Amino acid sequence: MAKRHEVQNRLQGETLVRKGLMKSHDGVQPLRLIPDLQVVKIGGHGTIDFGREVVLPLMEEIGEQVSEHKMLVVTGGGVRVRHILDVGIDLGMPTGVLAQLASKISEQNAEMVALLLSKWGGTHIDSGEILDLPMLLKLGFLPVTHGTPPYGLFEHPPECGLIPPHRTDTGAFLMAEVLGAKSCILVKNVDGLFTENPMLNPRADLIEDITVGELLSMDMEDLVMERKLLYLLRDANNLKELRIVNGHKRGNVAKALRGEKVGTIIRV
Repeated sequence: MAKRHEVQNRLQGETLVRKGLMKSHDGVQPLRLIPDLQVVKIGGHGTIDFGREVVLPLMEEIGEQVSEHKMLVVTGGGVRVRHILDVGIDLGMPTGVLAQLASKISEQNAEMVALLLSKWGGTHIDSGEILDLPMLLKLGFLPVTHGTPPYGLFEHPPECGLIPPHRTDTGAFLMAEVLGAKSCILVKNVDGLFTENPMLNPRADLIEDITVGELLSMDMEDLVMERKLLYLLRDANNLKELRIVNGHKRGNVAKALRGEKVGTIIRV
């Protein structure tokens, strides 16, 4: 067998999948690029699709917080994503193609939200420009991007079915994690996480605080956010919790940015 050409380093000769190697790096704290950043993810289905009566007051509320908080605003796709997924599944499109189609719609929402926030420095950026955020924030911009993670055709296969498992909630969280953000706030059209879908069962109980392990053990039929997000939160290095708030109620986002009690906290 030919001798491998090596470059002297601490990972020399490693397979990069050995359990002991992975454990040896456990606990190494990565650089937090923007530790005071707060990622605010605006749901497409839960907020943007409701139009001006919901969106404009929410934009005003976010804009009013610019002087107090560093923010990255992330958008979801909403009803149009559901439509394209339905059409794509009916036509037999692979999961990676569905993910690529969905990303185009969440980006449309990002462009609109950036324009609505332009009064407060709202500026649309691509996901590939995330590392420009330290400079953009120092210049007074309020960056807005879409939440679909750029897996595109390389989207992971779902456990069942064809719907891409990593969507805009996941993308917002991943951006917050890689930037070492202070928080990730998911803005929905419900008061938080409930024991059941409150739209179907008005008597469902609000869960104000819960751990990832507890939530996973409940194995709920429906969730207010993407299930894949729970596994990412469990394994995250920087973010140890996320918050879900109702963006239809004025003041909730401001309270969440200030760390006040509102909505649901899911923590490690």
